[in-house]
Amino acid sequence: MHVLEAQQFDRAWLEGTLFPLADRMAGLAEFGAHRLLEGRRLFWLFFEPSTRTRVSFESAIALLGGTATGIQVDPRADLVPERLEDRVRIINGYGYDFLLLRYHQEGGARRAAAVSEAPVINAGDGPGEHPTQALLDAYTIWKELGRLEGLRVALVGDLTYERSTTSLARLLGHCGVARIDFVSPELLPVRPAIKEELDAAGVRYRELRDVRQVADDVDVLYLTRAQTERLLYAQRAEREPGHYAVDQEVLRLLPRTSIVMHPLPRGPELPPELDDDPRVACFRQARNGLHVRMALLLLLAGAGGKG
Repeated sequence: MHVLEAQQFDRAWLEGTLFPLADRMAGLAEFGAHRLLEGRRLFWLFFEPSTRTRVSFESAIALLGGTATGIQVDPRADLVPERLEDRVRIINGYGYDFLLLRYHQEGGARRAAAVSEAPVINAGDGPGEHPTQALLDAYTIWKELGRLEGLRVALVGDLTYERSTTSLARLLGHCGVARIDFVSPELLPVRPAIKEELDAAGVRYRELRDVRQVADDVDVLYLTRAQTERLLYAQRAEREPGHYAVDQEVLRLLPRTSIVMHPLPRGPELPPELDDDPRVACFRQARNGLHVRMALLLLLAGAGGKG
């Protein structure tokens, strides 16, 4: 089994298998390392930098008794670039149990999976997908709100190139949410393919320009980084200024039972002075990533790992 895209999972598997195991991993992690994956080895191959994804996977396998190693590749400095497929075959030949891949172009994870004997875990492929981020995001929603079905979710910011929102929208489309609001500049709308998937799943959605229009009617407000060149350019090109940040005005509108999420790193779209509000869940969300990734490694070891 490879982990390539968020839409390969459904609510039954999330709530019946992954989430309960992640709960168990949360308890396990409090007591230090265990030997459930003793002797198993993870190799990370990253063509883009990472902090949370890489460190959480390294920590996850270490807590389960395994080991991790890897290399960072700068494709711009690679004078004689090696084919991704060739690198993957070499790594497979060294007997690794998991390959964690972050690639700079969309479709990289699928290319790797086509030649890999070890499970490939897509840790982000350019503007494509980041499925384990979507899994930890869904787990956070479930843990904070008690369910996925029937929720109203707003995804805010760059919805064309931000892979975290792409993956989460695709995953939630299989989870019975009531509605998804896409709040973005005109130049960075949600991808047509996602809307087609939501139409096929019978999920309602809206496209808007101002998060204040939806703040009083959502259960989950999910932000993306505002300080990217794409988003800043898109905002300058708008005929009427949009609003893609959480501030005190938005928090006053937001129901007390709702949560604010962010994949991090953040900028002015979620200022630190709001961190004391219990609805701001981004650091609980990041911590949940460790437990979800521990659970995922265990499941992959049973389904596609050695012995």
